[in-house]
Amino acid sequence: MRNALRVVIFASIVAIFLFLTKNYWEERLLGVLSVFISCSVVFIAFVISLENRKPAQTIAWLAVLGSFPLVGFLFYLLFGRNYWQQRRFKKKAEFDEETFLKFQEQTKWNITRLSIAEHQRPLLYLAYHIGKSPVSLASKTKVLTNGQETFSTIFDELKKAKHHIHLEYYIVRHDEVGQELKKVLMEKARQGVQIRFLYDAVGSWKLSKTYIQELRDAGVEMIPFSPVRLPFLNNKINFRNHRKIIVIDGTVGFVGGLNIGDEYLGKNKYFGFWRDTHLWIRGEAVRTLQLIFLQDWYYMTGEKLFTPEYLSPELVHYEGQGGVQLIAGGPDQKWEVIKHLYFAMITSAQRSIWIASPYFVPDEDILTALKVAALSGIDVRILAPKRPDKKLVFYASRSYFPELLEAGVKIYEYEKGFLHSKVMIVDGELASIGTANMDMRSFHLNFEINAFLYHTDSTNKLVADFMEDLNDANEIDYKVFQQRPLSIRVVESISRLLSPLL
Repeated sequence: MRNALRVVIFASIVAIFLFLTKNYWEERLLGVLSVFISCSVVFIAFVISLENRKPAQTIAWLAVLGSFPLVGFLFYLLFGRNYWQQRRFKKKAEFDEETFLKFQEQTKWNITRLSIAEHQRPLLYLAYHIGKSPVSLASKTKVLTNGQETFSTIFDELKKAKHHIHLEYYIVRHDEVGQELKKVLMEKARQGVQIRFLYDAVGSWKLSKTYIQELRDAGVEMIPFSPVRLPFLNNKINFRNHRKIIVIDGTVGFVGGLNIGDEYLGKNKYFGFWRDTHLWIRGEAVRTLQLIFLQDWYYMTGEKLFTPEYLSPELVHYEGQGGVQLIAGGPDQKWEVIKHLYFAMITSAQRSIWIASPYFVPDEDILTALKVAALSGIDVRILAPKRPDKKLVFYASRSYFPELLEAGVKIYEYEKGFLHSKVMIVDGELASIGTANMDMRSFHLNFEINAFLYHTDSTNKLVADFMEDLNDANEIDYKVFQQRPLSIRVVESISRLLSPLL
């Protein structure tokens, strides 16, 4: 108590002294601060130029630093430091590649076994070389088209677990869905099932400490991914784990767009019906999903679990199901894996390119590829939400619409509720479904995971679902869209200018 009183007295004396001499300190401090910021801005501009970033990114950073030195300086410290990003994730990248290469030796595959057109084969080679993941021809998949179907299937499979359950999520809430998940996991833990739960520290920052502790007390290992202790002084806040993964006994897996929360069941009054897509997987491809989880788990805990009991379970092989390939992308990788695969899918198209994405902020490469495809007579369709989730991204997305519409791209706004599906379908034969949006954050900053499907029944289901979604959407008319108010255009332009900074 005496120490606390002394601290209060000392702080009061310092405050009074600073107040009485504020004119002196303001004059000196402002001068020093001004020189410091000016030198820092010049230094940062020099560093950015030497990093050989894309011209759009470099110009955007220089414009912000020149127009708003203080804000730009702080923004760069949070989001712009490529060097620290590369240094932080270098060891993870090296370890992940090592384990992927070791895993590949156990799962050799032959591209000739997959019935795929010659012009589509470069996509498989690209995915194999930069994604370090084989194509499984012995797996079964099922598309889950809404929250009700997804969560009921997930809970049914969780209740069947015998040995282990691995979960990895960006957002976990302690609402009704979260409480139901907690109940199931606690019951399985009491039965002796090993449960490991990796949740993103920023995406799940509202998650109750009581919720976490109750699961830990029940025997569930709850680990936050990349905690941020000083959010305003640490750019770890910008590199998040956006993956949604469940692996059960190494034989059943889930991946897709749904996090853990009531809004995914349409219980949020603002969003209403929540249109999303998830994927159930059984068989050989689950091994890759397991490996990706174990790599992330090792990165956060240092615990190596790359053992036969997790990576070599007894599997049922499903023949004639087409090809399934699980690909991880993230800021730890040398190549922009997800973006390159999206680009390769687009450029391989001969008939159609259908995209559903809640956040559509393409970089110059993807934007050009889509416009060229449409100008070449390919049926390019983009399905986007009409109701905004994140306004900055929403308006940035719409800034790209005029040039896409002018090139012949058909753009639809989903009106039934909120569209959160992350799907691309090419020629009705190739498809991608997962966690990655068609935006710069998913391409450059987030840890993501997608399932790439080659001539599977699930691809046909995605085609049917996309056509059904168009019935609940309104096609944008180019001439009508051009008549939107000037104020909206200004907001869109400003939002677009900020997008390269991501």
